[in-house]
Amino acid sequence: MLADRLRGIEGSPTLVLAAKAKALAKAGKPVADFTAGEPDVPTPAHVKRAAIEAIEANRTYYTPVAGIPELREAAARHLNQARGTRYEPSQLLVSDGAKHSLYNAFQALCQAGDEVLVFSPYWVSYPPLVQLASAKPVIVATREEDGFLPDPAAVRQALTARTKALVLNSPSNPTGAVIDEGRLKALAALALERNLMVITDEIYDALVYPPAAHRSILQASPELAKQTVLVAGVSKTYSMTGWRIGFAAGPKEWIEAMTNVQSHSTSNPASISQHAALAALTGDQGCVADMRRQFEQRRNRLVEGLSRLPGLRCQKPDGAFYAWCNVSGLGQPAGAIAAQWLEDALVATVPGEGFGAPQHIRFSFAASGETIERGLRALGAWSAKRGGKACRTA
Repeated sequence: MLADRLRGIEGSPTLVLAAKAKALAKAGKPVADFTAGEPDVPTPAHVKRAAIEAIEANRTYYTPVAGIPELREAAARHLNQARGTRYEPSQLLVSDGAKHSLYNAFQALCQAGDEVLVFSPYWVSYPPLVQLASAKPVIVATREEDGFLPDPAAVRQALTARTKALVLNSPSNPTGAVIDEGRLKALAALALERNLMVITDEIYDALVYPPAAHRSILQASPELAKQTVLVAGVSKTYSMTGWRIGFAAGPKEWIEAMTNVQSHSTSNPASISQHAALAALTGDQGCVADMRRQFEQRRNRLVEGLSRLPGLRCQKPDGAFYAWCNVSGLGQPAGAIAAQWLEDALVATVPGEGFGAPQHIRFSFAASGETIERGLRALGAWSAKRGGKACRTA
């Protein structure tokens, strides 16, 4: 029999739909794929060279569980320079991607009966990761009219004697919302008052579009560092999703506990990927700015195009690479609409049910300009075929 903690936990809907879209494309179908949460640009050349050099130098053996010292030093320096933090390398743990960092954190810090506050719409893996640690995710809703930004008053209302931690994600997957400093200060004050652990997922920190700017809760409240785990990595910033390198920073005792968890599960991340990540963090950062400019142009075109289609409503996101589109005007749940788009228009998207928002659909604009144009044309034709009217349930 399966363990009780697996009840109700399913595979990532994002990955399932991405695989379906890829299968259709492989079968020769001209799918406009907006599912994947990964950049479509190649990993920078200097990063790939570093990996090749590591292979040729036979750096292909086990490393320390927490990562090679040079990478931990570079990651600490990277975080400190961007956020004004004072992390030592001993406060860094390198893992197999940011998701693995989050898994380690919840496993090390949560106990049965603990409650963890998660804002909705949420990244699909937050509630399952909490549940796998035998804790309970408590969902705190945000509102579209507020730009999907967290309301500190709603957080206070959700607190109970069992509340252990608060999860932040800025920029957000799926909404692209970037939390402003005022809200961060209010949330930090609440966390300090109630002695809450804070898990801040900042994996999209480099992908913020002017005039918005990324601010970490540790910049808004440096004293919160003693009760915060900061999660980041190289996957989104350097187009290195398949290399599987993320890292977590926090109080030394917590990082040591998370390292113990990792030592009995995956052990160290791939040695070659670590050397590639080191090159990414220490090398030329021009590639990051170039990618951000590309994404900003694609964001503008996609949001503009979607907003012109009948029944759709789409705010322009400040960060990440997702357009979070309200489809309530089409008269059916997001899952049904997404299924129709894939079947009738060959447009692959991710419905909002998995994010706790059944009236929305996520489009990734980490896709080529050609894909965006093809997808908009296909959705325009789909809409016109129905006379531009909202769909109706049978």
